[in-house]
Amino acid sequence: MHKTKAEIITIGDEILYGHILDTNSKWISEELDNIGIKVVRKTTIGDKREELLQAFSEAESRADLVLITGGLGPTNDDLTKPCLAEYFNCEIKMNVDALAEVAAFFEGKGMELTEPNKQQAALPICSEFLSNKIGTAPGMWFKRNNKVFVSMPGIPREMQILMTDEVLPRARNFFDTDIIYHKIVKTIGIGESWLADKIKDWESNLPEHIALAYLPSLGQVKLRLTAVGNDRGMLKDEVEKQIDRLKPLAGKYIFGYNGDQIQEVVGGMLKNNQLTLATAESCTGGYLAHMITSVPGSSAYFQGSVIPYHNDHKMNLLGVKQNTLEEFGAVSEQTVIEMANGVRKKFNTGIGVATSGIAGPDGGSEEKPVGTVWIAISTDKETIAKKLQLWKDREINIKAASIAVLNLIRITLSKTIEIRN
Repeated sequence: MHKTKAEIITIGDEILYGHILDTNSKWISEELDNIGIKVVRKTTIGDKREELLQAFSEAESRADLVLITGGLGPTNDDLTKPCLAEYFNCEIKMNVDALAEVAAFFEGKGMELTEPNKQQAALPICSEFLSNKIGTAPGMWFKRNNKVFVSMPGIPREMQILMTDEVLPRARNFFDTDIIYHKIVKTIGIGESWLADKIKDWESNLPEHIALAYLPSLGQVKLRLTAVGNDRGMLKDEVEKQIDRLKPLAGKYIFGYNGDQIQEVVGGMLKNNQLTLATAESCTGGYLAHMITSVPGSSAYFQGSVIPYHNDHKMNLLGVKQNTLEEFGAVSEQTVIEMANGVRKKFNTGIGVATSGIAGPDGGSEEKPVGTVWIAISTDKETIAKKLQLWKDREINIKAASIAVLNLIRITLSKTIEIRN
């Protein structure tokens, strides 16, 4: 079966200047993926005739379906329509159906139909009119040599309705497409290269129609399995079988699938085990508590947080010994253990966790460089501490340390104690 390829072209100087964010391409890509059409390139260009014509030509050489957004307004700098007419070598004439729709739009708003707005209903005669139910810029569908060009307004809501009602049904009928099924396996506490080494034999034995992609992010690596075929149910079953084979190799690092977030997973574990949690945050400054409380219903298990940034508060609020701070320093295994024990006792919770480190960009030393962070977890059975050696970026270090603590909670609740960064 021929793999249908698509290219998305977004038009507008305002996108290139960074004045607005291109959210259209992301939405279009997801919708095309759902009907088995693969986006092979996304291009953003300004409002220049030569650049538009060149982009059209290059896209036609690469893709079966070219989706264009933007440049359909009533002003002189909106060049998409005249450039498409030039590219397909046809005239622009008033389209009766489009004019009726534009006129009805203005009548419904109690507004006068101006000549510039009326001209929005003039379309290349080689295109098919696509109804825009909530705007004044009609869509256009062009066919040539078994390839399709579609022009749509750049306003996201107008584009989305036009895509849903007009473009996607037409594309499904016009192209003989595969079904594409994705599932994401989320791992934490292991780097991309270490994970790849652990699962290399499994990866090399994947069926030809199932592809694997590594998607690393802060403290996590997502494994995206993509299966291509013509039976969604069969593809789903095959992907699940491959995940079952993956689990013995990387199961202790897997915390969820698709949209699962680590704070949600940990929250569910705390709730299921009827455990409560409190945090003592020095270097993370409350970010860990923010992640925990971003989950609806977190009040069922989260009791509160202390941010003892100054050493006096580590002693006065959490009971950290002055001798500990003087001998080992605030950023140390000994201090973070006492912080975790102290916050657990203070809030009378089942679990207490703590962070203390040098987030940066200043404040490090040869012995304790920027990025040195200690984390700890305290339960009624044991207290475990772990040293992290992170980066020189303050924001990244705060987030990475918070994610590491959540993983430490997950591992503790899973009765697993091995973590690998």
